[in-house]
Amino acid sequence: MASLNMKMKKRDNYGAEPDKKKLAMAGIRHQLLLLLRRRHRLFPLVSAFSGCLLLLLLFSLSFPPVIHRSPLGRKNQVAVESKLLVPENGGRSDRHLWSSKLSNSYYGCSNASGTFQVLDKTSQTGRYLLIATSGGLNQQRTGIIDAVVAAYILNATLVIPKLDQNSYWKDISNFEEIFDADWFISHLSKDVKIIKELPKGEESRLIGLQSIRVPRKCTPSCYLQRVLPLLKKKHVVQLSKFDYRLANQLDTELQKLRCRVNYHAVRYTQTINKMGQILVDRMRTKAKHFVALHLRFEPDMLAFSGCYYGGGQKERLELGAMRRRWKTLHAANPDKVREHGRCPLTPEEIGLMLRGLGFGREVHLYVASGEVYGGDATLAPLRALFPNLHTKETLTSKKELAPFARFSSRMAALDFIVCDESDAFVTNNNGNMARILAGRSRRYMGHKVTIRPNAKKLHKIFTNRHNMTWDEFSTKVRKYQTGFMGEPDEMKAGEGEFHENPTSCICGKKKANEQLKEDEHDSWPWEYSDIGNVPMATRSGLDHQSEVDHQN
Repeated sequence: MASLNMKMKKRDNYGAEPDKKKLAMAGIRHQLLLLLRRRHRLFPLVSAFSGCLLLLLLFSLSFPPVIHRSPLGRKNQVAVESKLLVPENGGRSDRHLWSSKLSNSYYGCSNASGTFQVLDKTSQTGRYLLIATSGGLNQQRTGIIDAVVAAYILNATLVIPKLDQNSYWKDISNFEEIFDADWFISHLSKDVKIIKELPKGEESRLIGLQSIRVPRKCTPSCYLQRVLPLLKKKHVVQLSKFDYRLANQLDTELQKLRCRVNYHAVRYTQTINKMGQILVDRMRTKAKHFVALHLRFEPDMLAFSGCYYGGGQKERLELGAMRRRWKTLHAANPDKVREHGRCPLTPEEIGLMLRGLGFGREVHLYVASGEVYGGDATLAPLRALFPNLHTKETLTSKKELAPFARFSSRMAALDFIVCDESDAFVTNNNGNMARILAGRSRRYMGHKVTIRPNAKKLHKIFTNRHNMTWDEFSTKVRKYQTGFMGEPDEMKAGEGEFHENPTSCICGKKKANEQLKEDEHDSWPWEYSDIGNVPMATRSGLDHQSEVDHQN
């Protein structure tokens, strides 16, 4: 009995309890003692049963109940974790959220210089280049861009590229159903001759035509050695799996041709552009500024990454089976992949990062995404942080979206347009769409805010966020995101993919004497190879280049 009283006394002293609770517990102890003293007068079974019930009740009152917080938490705070309370307004910010401080200091400049070999001086008859692109919409876009440059190098007529209809997405759309083919042909008419299909007299050459695949990052000399001899012999050559099949680093004039294709010649059909603009307008009616997030949390993306998100055996089996489609991928260690910053952030982590940067709960967020792995449950934490969350499906009726809904490329094009027009763009994975948007509207068109998660550093604070206050967490987010916010000086010339960092096509607004020096640079004497359009500097041009390099 003394032992039982001692245990109860210790339990009573555990934490401060309300007066009512103490009184209830005292009453229960009193009843229990009476039962024990009078047990010889009661039936043993009744006595034991009653004692058990009272003990259970006593046990339940001795420990505080587990409280499951609502995602909305307190009146002015969102309780994401028990120790991390997110302020309603996102907290303070060290920078302007909706613009880049240097955005007015640069402009896109992709016009050819006076030395660029124009079409009427280089056109060859009897050389036709066919291109079969590969991958999703934006991966195919890179192939279309490089196809024009390859045709220019080879002095060939380009037949409008064939889109990939056999990829994971199974989209049967052709070029003219996605892009404005007439505009594409006419806008590049001074650079490369482009036709919609082979002339009737050349169609017989398609019989027995074999496709060839050039190496990735093939240089201009690589094309002249591998493709040109065959083109001269066969007159028609088809290059297959054409994605990233042209070197990243090219002569300035060829890089500017890339920019003219990407930023001016490739544009969507009127139908797609019209629907895309409707989406943008509906976002603008909701808020003056909005954030667009390219979520990239689709099953195929997660499978390709080799990451694990806590879904147990079900997730491992589903994503593992999908990952085996890529035969070149090896088994991945999910923990190491995440530590190295190669895992897409979860929707909740993206939301926490944005709030840490200072974006408040009232901000309107457009989510560009296909099928999100885990569905609405996966998006719920992000929606709790940003209730004004929109997608193309929520902004339109089923009838409006019907002409696009069955075609993944057309749906991706709509997302591209909204992201392109957004005030701040967030990429969750540095894939093809993110790179092209970063180069296009975020650099070439004016250096708009582009947020790339520094996943390697952010991983550390996401893992330990339970032990941080909000001020500690947000301070570290802002620190780690320095250099990942889309400022013009974040990437050096030649760093990364050219589609993401088109430095050859971005000019600074300089004083008159500085601009004169730049004009002199553009007028260096160039000679062109007699077998293809490959600019080669003359001796005097190389001497000039050497002097400039030495001075720098």
